Amino acid sequence: MFALGFIFQTWLQLPRSVPVLAGMLGFLILGGVRLATRLSNEQIRAKAVSHRQRVLIVGAGAAGALIAREMQRHPEAGLEAIGFLDDEPVKARGRLLGLPIFGRVSDLVEVARREGAQEILIAVPSATGDFVRQVVDLARDAQIRYRIIPGVFELLSGTVNLQQIRDVNLEDLLRRPPVQLNTEEIAGYLNNRVVLVTGAGGSIGSEIVRQIVRFSPTKVLLFGRGENSIFGIQQELVRNWPEIQQIGLIGDVRDEKRLRNIFATYRPEVVFHAAAHKHVPLMEEAPSEAIINNVLGTENVVNLCLEFKVQNLVNISTDKAVNPTSVMGASKRLAEMVVSAGAARVEGRQAFVSVRFGNVLGSRGSVVPTFMAQIRAGGPITVTHPDMVRYFMTIPEAARLVLQAGGLAANGKVYVLNMGEPVKISELAHDVIRLSGARNVDVVYSGIRPGEKLYEELLTVGEGITATAHSEIFSAQLALVDPQRMSHYLKLLEEYSKSNDDESIRRILCEIIPENKFGRVR
Repeated sequence: MFALGFIFQTWLQLPRSVPVLAGMLGFLILGGVRLATRLSNEQIRAKAVSHRQRVLIVGAGAAGALIAREMQRHPEAGLEAIGFLDDEPVKARGRLLGLPIFGRVSDLVEVARREGAQEILIAVPSATGDFVRQVVDLARDAQIRYRIIPGVFELLSGTVNLQQIRDVNLEDLLRRPPVQLNTEEIAGYLNNRVVLVTGAGGSIGSEIVRQIVRFSPTKVLLFGRGENSIFGIQQELVRNWPEIQQIGLIGDVRDEKRLRNIFATYRPEVVFHAAAHKHVPLMEEAPSEAIINNVLGTENVVNLCLEFKVQNLVNISTDKAVNPTSVMGASKRLAEMVVSAGAARVEGRQAFVSVRFGNVLGSRGSVVPTFMAQIRAGGPITVTHPDMVRYFMTIPEAARLVLQAGGLAANGKVYVLNMGEPVKISELAHDVIRLSGARNVDVVYSGIRPGEKLYEELLTVGEGITATAHSEIFSAQLALVDPQRMSHYLKLLEEYSKSNDDESIRRILCEIIPENKFGRVR
């Protein structure tokens, strides 16, 4: 209209202001109609909800603003944002989306009671565990329900919506600052590669698979003994990553012929070895099974990776391999040595490494699910010793760092993940009781079980530790392993395992692992 007004001004005698005014009025009227319609719809939906929960949002950042806007747009969800709390001084006593910022997080109890808040929502995706714990304690003091939006790595889509609000869980209380990954480095060795994951149906193995598929491998081979677990991760990939070619393979790392057939058929270029027995007390009663699975199974994987020229082998190890006091820990220590001996025989740009970390929250058979089962049964929660401490990581965090360590790929290294500060198991038990809402559940102490330590270590005496390009990963160098000596001991262990000669197995483990402490357990 503005252009036509000037072109035909001679014939139309149209003042220059008319197109401008018409455009402004048209914009205002059309915008007003849309706004009125939206407000009317929101009011109608709000009236249809008989009662709305008054929600006080902790965090006046981008996530807090998004979740508050979602509540305003969807009153039918039954949630009404009444305002924010935030510790940033520049936001104090300001307004966001027309809602007041009442003050600091420490004012939560006072503000919640004054404003009649019925629920606290933690909307800080990058919040640390200490911050979440502070808010939870304050909400409990105010006797108000508390919930949270997911952490930063759970919000991969970059959006926040009402469906993502969930109850606070133990992983939130133990959160650490988000791990920053070098995605280019990871993509460099996973993109367009055939990747094999042993133990792919387990807690760690399946999470490694979920992380791998984000880097567009050519094919993912899901290898494991449990058909139901392999089927489960297969179906998850079909739903969420249909473009990724994946193949479920049932088998056992102890079966060298089955493994050889898989290597020969699919020619994997990257291998993540996560298949292992992990329960300390059970392996104390079955040393031969620990050796056959954790040691001889690893030997099979290493030998085939050498034979078929696999570029990257990443062996999943544990802090229990350090100064081991258990057969399980000793078997994982020996598995590290097997990988190290294999690393001495690589050719070209091959890299064989181990990655060592501690307990993983939420993994099958781990302490938290055990505590929850005890609470559901009415208690008590059993802890072995009041001073027992462990390092903890979440499953996704551990899997991401394993992938990153594989990208560093300095042949023969043992990578140690930064596990943060160790956590007292007794305090963890009380946190689980608190979050479950259970009452009258006691914590009792049952005594240290065979093979257990009061605390775990991440390095043995004599292992030098150096920084890597990644701030959360450190590098240790195992003592050089004599391949002939290693081969001799492995043949003895195989012989004793097949005959279930547990005492001879323990004797050999004591000889081959000089820093061991498990020989004094029995």
